[in-house]
Amino acid sequence: MIPRYTGPEMAKIWSDENRFSKWLQIELAACEAWAKLGRIPPDALEKIKTKARFDVKRIEEIEEVTNHDVIAFLTCVAENVGEESRFIHMGMTSSDVVDTAMSLLMRDALDIIIDDVKTLIDVMIERAREHRHTVMIGRTHGVHAEPVTLGLKFALWVSEMRRNLARLEQARRTIAYGKISGAVGTYANVDPYVEEYVCQKLGLSRADISTQILQRDRHAELLTTLAIAAGSIEKFATEIRSLQRTEIFELQEPFKKGQKGSSAMPHKRNPIMCERMVGLARVIRGNAMVALENIALWHERDITHSSAERIIIPDSTILMDYMLRKFTGIVKGLVVRPERMKENLERTGGLIFSELVLLALVGKGLTREDAYAIVQSNAARAWDEGLNFKELVVNDPRVRERLTPQEIEACFDPSHHLKHVDEILGRLGI
Repeated sequence: MIPRYTGPEMAKIWSDENRFSKWLQIELAACEAWAKLGRIPPDALEKIKTKARFDVKRIEEIEEVTNHDVIAFLTCVAENVGEESRFIHMGMTSSDVVDTAMSLLMRDALDIIIDDVKTLIDVMIERAREHRHTVMIGRTHGVHAEPVTLGLKFALWVSEMRRNLARLEQARRTIAYGKISGAVGTYANVDPYVEEYVCQKLGLSRADISTQILQRDRHAELLTTLAIAAGSIEKFATEIRSLQRTEIFELQEPFKKGQKGSSAMPHKRNPIMCERMVGLARVIRGNAMVALENIALWHERDITHSSAERIIIPDSTILMDYMLRKFTGIVKGLVVRPERMKENLERTGGLIFSELVLLALVGKGLTREDAYAIVQSNAARAWDEGLNFKELVVNDPRVRERLTPQEIEACFDPSHHLKHVDEILGRLGI
């Protein structure tokens, strides 16, 4: 069953109807190739192409007996085609159809995901431009460090999602391969021309070599690429969640009219969508681990990968599509609170400018060790006694001996930290 949160385009890709349609496309293309080789009479080919069709419910009925989905599909098609159905699936094995069709489905799913990523990048660029000079505190280890801008955060996300886009495009190339090479990949009963013709008609590359299946490192590349992209969204969502905490409250994910945050506490506005992103990223990572396990199969093929792939590939692409669509909405509707950012920036009484004081003292001839000791001693008093760091620095004779009041004041100017913001964003074309 396709989850209700699936986008309509993605839902169509993973529907039984579409999967069997791809199977039929492959079988008909193979028949055309055999006809060009003179193995199927032209009139038989015409009847096959005219009459070949399937019914999903009928396939399910047959599969109840055969316990084999491809045979059930072929039997259903044969019921409609009649005598000429003997030419369908000639020299082929089930995986010729299933694997080649899966490549088509993965390729189509990736097209949607790639478009999703491009849309998200566009929204992030828009927010980066909007907040290129919105000053806020940067944090390392969760502790106030030095000033940054919200625009820089968005720009960092843009850069990362562009890398994800490149990886997804590469994964699309990696999985866009087909194979029609028979039971163990030797073309014993199927002419290599059939593979070449089918793949070319479907817009796939032909595998240079295969066994009964396409090799699963291709599928693992796709799933691990999706896991990395999901990990990026998890990272961005975690940043929003942290900045939405009551004690910080600089950002807030959209909270629509009528929305409720808690059944018990009416005041609650929880970052539930960002938390959902984190949870779903875990699922996609888990699926990627299964895809890696699927690489190693016995000899020319076993089917330990098959049952798992029926879950992990549709689910991962469906979840990735969902995450990208939802996170795009989060970024677009993200509530930004510059006044709170200013409050937090000033919360430590100038502690965040300690490096500039250190460098100014070094610039006046002090050793780095001596300058560090002066600044750290004042910072320690500010931390431990709740005092204003700037006032401590101004009143420290060791500092006043080296720096003028104007030079001290310059150390506490946030603009110093932001002078290269436009240059950094410019590298990204923002």
